[in-house]
Amino acid sequence: MRPSKLALGAGYAALVLISALFIVPFVWLLRSSLMDLSQIFTMPPEWIPKPFHWDNFHRALTILPFGTFFANTLIIVIGVLVGTVATSSIAAFGFSRIRWRGREAVFGILMTSMMLPAAVTLIPSFLGWKTLGFYDTFYPLIVPAYFGGGVFNIFLLRQFYLTIPRDFDEAAVVDGATYFQIYLRIILPLSRSVLIVVALFSFLGSWNDFMGPLIYLKSDRLFTLAIGLQMFQGTYNAQWDLLMAASAAVVLPCVIVFLIGQRYFLEGITLTGLKG
Repeated sequence: MRPSKLALGAGYAALVLISALFIVPFVWLLRSSLMDLSQIFTMPPEWIPKPFHWDNFHRALTILPFGTFFANTLIIVIGVLVGTVATSSIAAFGFSRIRWRGREAVFGILMTSMMLPAAVTLIPSFLGWKTLGFYDTFYPLIVPAYFGGGVFNIFLLRQFYLTIPRDFDEAAVVDGATYFQIYLRIILPLSRSVLIVVALFSFLGSWNDFMGPLIYLKSDRLFTLAIGLQMFQGTYNAQWDLLMAASAAVVLPCVIVFLIGQRYFLEGITLTGLKG
């Protein structure tokens, strides 16, 4: 039964309203990045800068060593990205394609850890890394990604792997393939879309991470972009024009990455599995 024109129009109106709720903050960020302090807080608000202060971007990105912050962030993001995709896909393969005693029980216990607040493990993790001598290094921010890649990522990949027919595995075993060969030559090529979803989540989470670098890094030379943005806010005042310009520059890579991978994101997140 096809929906009526009234219902269809109401649905589109709701989508436009919801989209506006997400777009307006981004538009506000862009317009504020091109204004001076006196224009940003003008009431009623001005949506078009007069004039456009393009120099805000140059000032914001040169007043602090954002080149160093960008390089540090990139190192962390690449390290986390590789570790997350590699180890979470291997763990999910073990939970979905290999039969072993206690598999479901172990997976259930693993899922319960998702309900554990991050604040509970914050202090023990910090003390552990500090005891190992890795405080004020990138290791606490990168190494954990190589131990499973995150419970949610394992769950997401496992659910996708379960949609792939086991006939492929059985045929490969008959031909003498090992589990690793099945994973590498059959499962991974069929899971490109969902792996891209995991990579997107990993990239965005690592790129925007503020709490991790704040806790484990103390040297200015190791600061990330998220910490650099915080420097525009002092105890008594804030350089809002420069903060907005720097924020717009930091958000831009996230927007570009999402636009490039959105097709795979939509395919992977639905977990449709194989197509005929």
